[in-house]
Amino acid sequence: MNKMEPRAEIGVFGGSGFYSLLSDVREVKVDTPYGPPSDKIALASVGGRKVAFLPRHGREHSIPPHLINYRANVWAMRALGVRAVISPCAAGSLQAHVKPGDFVVCDQFVDRTTGRKDTFYEGPIVTHVSPADTYDPVLRKLAIETIRDHGIPCHETGTVVVIQGPRFSTKAESMWFTSMGWQVINMTQYPEAYLCRELGMAVVNISLITDYDCGVVADASAVTAHDVLEVFRTNSERIKAVVLDLISRMPQDLSTLGAAQALQYSRGDGGSADPLDIRLFEILD
Repeated sequence: MNKMEPRAEIGVFGGSGFYSLLSDVREVKVDTPYGPPSDKIALASVGGRKVAFLPRHGREHSIPPHLINYRANVWAMRALGVRAVISPCAAGSLQAHVKPGDFVVCDQFVDRTTGRKDTFYEGPIVTHVSPADTYDPVLRKLAIETIRDHGIPCHETGTVVVIQGPRFSTKAESMWFTSMGWQVINMTQYPEAYLCRELGMAVVNISLITDYDCGVVADASAVTAHDVLEVFRTNSERIKAVVLDLISRMPQDLSTLGAAQALQYSRGDGGSADPLDIRLFEILD
């Protein structure tokens, strides 16, 4: 068991492409009480900041969304010292004005998943961490500014509907989501984002729109996995540039972000959860 200085302050859930362009990348294995994370975590320096990169689906994209070990992934980030997380993802559009190629900085989510392990607080002290504003407003503002500076169409708010996967929506489900006024559909934002909040890490989502879900709102063809991957590959260089730039714009003192305050008075006895008190399990180079 290693007790050490934090190895990272900022975490990124994304593919190996994010760190393939960086020098001096070091990979570590992190043991967690919830089993192994999706892959080894790559540690690198970006603009003088210590960053941890983890591909949520594994580096070979071999883990489907409903089988990702979200608790292990998030715990591993926190064990390395991470206090702020960037969570980009491929997503579908539910509204005609949100077009393929656009980026959406989501501010809300709707959970339509089933059976996923979605909390670290399983007793004996009852703990309720509010998800009312899961996505950090300071990081969202920085993300919006960064995306616009890169000349990418950006929607400053959006609700992401998180479905179980791996199947896509039926047309009836898609029409329902659209009629509710929700903008984005994805398979991984829950419980990933909420678990970050449970451990006091600020989180920001950038949704990369790859398609119109089921084609309902734009009279387009129904989405296929091939279509999603093709558009995502086109966007991959843009999101890499945005994420690396966003890292350099992060506040120097990440403790000023609001996630830690969300844990105050979160326990049934009137106390506060303390994510800094987690055990650091073995971290192997």
